[in-house]
Amino acid sequence: MSALLRTSVAHPRRVGEHRNERFRERARPTATRRARLVAETRTVERIALEQVLAGLASDHEAGQAPGAGVCKACATVVGTTSAGIMFKIGDQHYGSLGSSDARSAVIEELQFTLGEGPCVDAYSSGRPVAEPDLMNPSTPRWPAFSQAVLESGIRAVFAFPLRLGAIRLGALDLQCELAGDLDVDQRKAALVVADLVTNALLDLQAAVPGGRLAPEFADAETLRAEIHQASGMISALLDISIADALVRLRARAYAEDRPIRDVAHDVVTRRLRIE
Repeated sequence: MSALLRTSVAHPRRVGEHRNERFRERARPTATRRARLVAETRTVERIALEQVLAGLASDHEAGQAPGAGVCKACATVVGTTSAGIMFKIGDQHYGSLGSSDARSAVIEELQFTLGEGPCVDAYSSGRPVAEPDLMNPSTPRWPAFSQAVLESGIRAVFAFPLRLGAIRLGALDLQCELAGDLDVDQRKAALVVADLVTNALLDLQAAVPGGRLAPEFADAETLRAEIHQASGMISALLDISIADALVRLRARAYAEDRPIRDVAHDVVTRRLRIE
């Protein structure tokens, strides 16, 4: 259960209404912010921003949260090989909202399964995270994640938090086949598209009453619920904490080279017993 849902259960009307009012206050001038971004961003061509907005529109028409359409546009605008969006609220990591291609989807799944990677760090710190060369990093980090990403053919990864003030919704993930840092214009472009995606997510959530997640996030909520249920079952069976149970679930997924969602499903359906 998400942090939003937990608080609304405790105080269903007062807390839920207060939380969603915060979202509405933040999201209300969205159109104005977008217009300002388009007008004031001189280093990113207007046509590039229009691509991101078109991607958002295509995802919306498909009844989806910002996903494949906007991720492809983000990669094009910034000039990277691929892109993905990690969705997270509070301590609840819901996985990926979308990715520009199959390889990016695998990278997003790795971060969710392993609990490490650039998006996880960008969300936690509230700052952009860059690793221009996973093969020769200045500071070694994400050992399991880095090796798997290198094997997929990606050499550099970058993440930008999706946040507005105290509200944090995840991170934008950018990947490159070639080693090397983003240049100044690419960094500015990445900040712009991250702001656009943040606004889009706020728009969706602001329209939902009662502290619930927007319908467009339903798949992510279902995934998180199943993993939470599997962790609870392992916790009860082994008499350990939920956190320790999740660690065991991640370890099993990593050892079997499987997505954590698949392992969790097997636990919930009692086809797998984790000792």
